[in-house]
Amino acid sequence: MELSSRITNITGGGSDGWGVFYKARRMIDAGINVTELTIGEHDIRTAPDILRAMYDAASGGHTGYAEVPGTASLRRAVAARIAERTGVPTTADNVLITPGGQAALFAAHMAACNPGDTALFVDPYYATYPGTIRGVGAMPKPIVTAPDTNFEPTADAINAAAPGAKSLLINTPNNPTGVVYSDTTLGAIAKTCQDHDLWLISDEVYDTQVWQGTHTSPRALPDMADRTLVVGSMSKSHAMTGSRVGWICGPEAAINHLITLATHTTYGVPGYIQDAAEFALGQGIEVEEAVAAPFRRRRDLTIDALAGQNAVRAVPAQGAMYVMLDIRATGLSGDTFANALLDAEHIAVMPGESFGQAAAGHVRVAMTIDDDAYIAALNRLIQFAQTQIK
Repeated sequence: MELSSRITNITGGGSDGWGVFYKARRMIDAGINVTELTIGEHDIRTAPDILRAMYDAASGGHTGYAEVPGTASLRRAVAARIAERTGVPTTADNVLITPGGQAALFAAHMAACNPGDTALFVDPYYATYPGTIRGVGAMPKPIVTAPDTNFEPTADAINAAAPGAKSLLINTPNNPTGVVYSDTTLGAIAKTCQDHDLWLISDEVYDTQVWQGTHTSPRALPDMADRTLVVGSMSKSHAMTGSRVGWICGPEAAINHLITLATHTTYGVPGYIQDAAEFALGQGIEVEEAVAAPFRRRRDLTIDALAGQNAVRAVPAQGAMYVMLDIRATGLSGDTFANALLDAEHIAVMPGESFGQAAAGHVRVAMTIDDDAYIAALNRLIQFAQTQIK
């Protein structure tokens, strides 16, 4: 039997970008000690009080079918958080709870695109973006950025890509680059969306991890609330990656249709997990700052470690739990460098090419192990890079 082209073409016939990660895991399975700086998994786990709230909710009986749109109280809590932080009036009717941010990305593109439509995204990109677009039957089209603009898309590039498209996906603070989009960039994005009648899908899962500058949700820009779908998640802000709870915030009419989609796909998120998420949000911004603090600290340690040498340069690390390192001075591609580093030093990082061709000659480092081990690994990476310069 033949499978659908939609399912068999999710990766576009090429690599899914995770080759070095899989190679590192095979080495670990073989008993080799590998320092993993690959994926965005906190080195702490979900806080005990959040787990207790989850346990209490499950023990109290909230284990049956939960409301498909999300519990009314969690939707209100998410809406209140968004309204407080963005200044945009937001109610529970603007919020759909989803099984994590990835499900929200898929659903948002289902809402914005018909089969065959062109959906724009910015290169470098989180590895699932083009596959998510292909999965809904749309055609992914990258807006290619460059190191000399710190990987922010220019107004000219955005405008050149926009004719005939239906949606634009952005991510700020950005994974993989760590860049926080400037007001100028966001203004150009908003203008293009208005001029070309695009849906804007804004992935804001790193909104609590800002080290330099200010995160602005484009939904808060003039005349953008009715054409913006915001993706959020508890994964990064509260170290709840495995709990799989996120949301879409958007116009009420769009959310109503997305609820219908959820009814026919995910059928909601377990109630006891939603109760734990509501509890976590209720603990206030101090909890989110505590979860983010190790990455802010390691970002500063990274800048110090890179000072005084020319083999490795950091893309401005303004937010998120990663730093993108420019290793072009070695003459190696990101993929070649990452594989050689893994073989020689047993340190696993992600090649820039895993996130698109714009980041060729770079590697992404996840700042997700304890400070001492992280700096030791970073210093070894720098020393390895220095040996590669001819």
